Amino acid sequence: MRYEEFYQRSIEQPEVFWAEQAQRIHWHTPPQRILDTSNLPFRRWFAGGTTNLCYNAVDRHLEARGGQLALVAISAETGVTRELTYRELHREVNTFAAVLGSLGVGRGDRVVIYLPNIAEAVFAMLACARIGAIHSVVFGGFAAHNLALRIDDAQPALLIATDAGMRGGKVIPYKPLVDAALEEATHKPPHVLIVDRGLDPQMTRVADRDLDYASLRASYEGAEIPVEWLESNEPSYLLYTSGTTGKPKGIQRDVGGYAVAMAMSIEAIFDIHPGDVMFSTSDVGWAVGHSYNVYAPLIGGATSLLYEGLPTHPDPGIWWRLCERYGVRTMFSSPTGIRVLKKQDASWLKKCDLSKLKWLFLAGEPLDEPTAHWITEGLGVPVIDNYWQTETGWPALTLMPGLDLKEVKFGSPGLPAPGYRMKVIDEVTGDELPPNQKGVLVFVPPLPPGCLSTVWRDDERYVTSYFGHFKELLYSSLDWAIRDENGYTTILGRTDDVINVAGHRLGTREIEESVATHPACAEAAVVGMQDELKGQVPVVFATLRQGVTEEAVDVAKGMQQRVVDQLGKVARPARIYVVNALPKTRSGKLLRRSLLALVQHTDPGDLSTLDDPGALDEVRRALERGPEQGA
Repeated sequence: MRYEEFYQRSIEQPEVFWAEQAQRIHWHTPPQRILDTSNLPFRRWFAGGTTNLCYNAVDRHLEARGGQLALVAISAETGVTRELTYRELHREVNTFAAVLGSLGVGRGDRVVIYLPNIAEAVFAMLACARIGAIHSVVFGGFAAHNLALRIDDAQPALLIATDAGMRGGKVIPYKPLVDAALEEATHKPPHVLIVDRGLDPQMTRVADRDLDYASLRASYEGAEIPVEWLESNEPSYLLYTSGTTGKPKGIQRDVGGYAVAMAMSIEAIFDIHPGDVMFSTSDVGWAVGHSYNVYAPLIGGATSLLYEGLPTHPDPGIWWRLCERYGVRTMFSSPTGIRVLKKQDASWLKKCDLSKLKWLFLAGEPLDEPTAHWITEGLGVPVIDNYWQTETGWPALTLMPGLDLKEVKFGSPGLPAPGYRMKVIDEVTGDELPPNQKGVLVFVPPLPPGCLSTVWRDDERYVTSYFGHFKELLYSSLDWAIRDENGYTTILGRTDDVINVAGHRLGTREIEESVATHPACAEAAVVGMQDELKGQVPVVFATLRQGVTEEAVDVAKGMQQRVVDQLGKVARPARIYVVNALPKTRSGKLLRRSLLALVQHTDPGDLSTLDDPGALDEVRRALERGPEQGA
C-alpha cells in the first residue's frame, strides 16, 4: 500500500484503519470498541481489549524464533557484549519478574529504573510490563534532585539502580546520587535493587534497604511468572519530561494503543521485519529508547542492538563496525551524534561493509541540511529525518520507506504519520495558514494510538498544557512550523525559542541553519540577547569542523554574511563566538537558556543534565575574550 492511501485511510476511516493495525499484536481479549471519543481531548483506544507488552515483545516469538537473537547489549566502555536469543531473554525477564514479586511489586505499582544502557534495564522494563507494574525509567546520571522529584511524583514501590555507569572511559557513580535523592525525597521506597557492575568499589549499601540483584537472581533463576493481562487503556509506563512550572510532567502511556503503534511503525516507517536487525543509539531513559531500543523491535520480532558508549570511543568507526558485524538494516540516531562524527575524518564511514544498511533515521532535534548532506554522501543510504516528542511516543512527521519512500527534502522531517491530523495555524487567531506561512504546528484530536493518554495523576495539567492554547480544541506542539504545497513540514524551533528583533520574530533554528551552511561550521547555537535599540539581537556560538585552517575571525565574518544572504539584514548576528564545545544535555540537546544566561551575566540554572561541564567554561572564556565578529 502506498503512503497516500495508507495515511488517508487512517484519517478518513480511523476505526477501520486501526482495527486492521490491531491485528498485528496478540490480544488475550479482543477490543470491544476501537475508539472511544466521548470525553475529548481524552480518548480510549481498543477499549475492553486485554493484552500485555511483554507477551507481545517476547513470549509470542518463542515458537517461531526462540533461537534468534533478540537483544545484543554492547558496552564500548567496559568491552562487554551480551547476546541473548528470544528464549534467553524470556528466561531473564521471568527471573527479574520473580525478583520483583518477591519484593512485593505487583499490578499498578510503580518502579523507578535508574540504569544506563545495559541488558538489565531491558529485563527490568519487560518484567514490569509482564506483571502489570508501571515502570518509570529515569535517565541514568540525572542529578539527585531531579531523581527525587520523579520519585515523589511516581511514588514507586521499588527503585532499581546500579553502582555506576561509564562515559568516555570515566566511571560515573550512580549510587551516591540514589542515596542523596532518597534523602531528599518525601516518598521513600522500601527497597533499592542494585545491579552491581563492579565499577565502583567504594559503593556503600544501606542495611535492609539495598538489595543485590545478582543474589536474588540466583535464588529465582528458572522461575516462570504468568503474564498479567491488562485492559488496553491501563497505564504501561511513565516517562518524565520538563514542565514550565519546574515540576516534571509524568507522560503516561497506555498498553494496547502503544503496542499497536509500535507494531505498525516498526514495519511501515522503519522497514523492520521479523529477523531484521535495528540499531538505535538512544538511551533507554528517553522516548526513542523506550520505543525503538526496546518495545518496537521486539514486538516486531527483530534483533535490537543496545549500545553504551560514545560514537567516537574507542574510535569514530565503532558504530559502523557494529552495523557490519550484525548486519544492521535500519539505524536510528540523532543529529548531534552525526555532527560529532562530522568533526572526524570522513574515511571512517568507508572502512566497513555497510551493504545491509538501508536506512539511517535521525530525530531528537532539528537536522540541519549540511549535516544531512554530509552523512548521506558518506554512507550512500537515504537519511530520513523524523519529528516527534516524548508525548507522541513515535514519529509524527516522517517518511515511510516501509511503504514507499517519498522524496527526501533536506530540512524537513517529511509528511504526517498515520493518524496525525495536522495544521499550521496562526498563533493569535488560531486560523489555519496557507502553505509556506509560519505558524504553530497543532494536531487535531483524537491523538492516534501510542501518544500520551494523560499526565500522571493530573488530568487538568494534561488539558491545560497541551490543549489549552487556542479556542479550538487542538494539541499544541509548541513548535513553529511551515508546511509547503506538498505537505512537507519544516520545524523552525520552539515557540519559546523566538528572537524578536525590531518587531521581527525570528526562530533560533532559522539562524542556526544559515550559520551551519558555512563549510567550516560543525554546529551552531543561537540565543537572543537583550538590546536597547532592537529589543533583542541574535548571538551565535559556533564550533568548527576538524581540520579548519582559516582564521576564526574570517570564519565568523563568513557565517555572518551567510545569515544576511539567506535571511536578510534583520537576522544579522550581533556577535559570533567560535568555541571548542557547546553545552548540551546528555541526550544531546543544546542548553540555549544556559548560554543566554551567561551572555546576560545571570544564573545559568539547573546544570544537572549537562554532559560536559567544561563546555560552559569554554563559553565563559569566549565571552571574556570577546567575539570573533561583532561588538
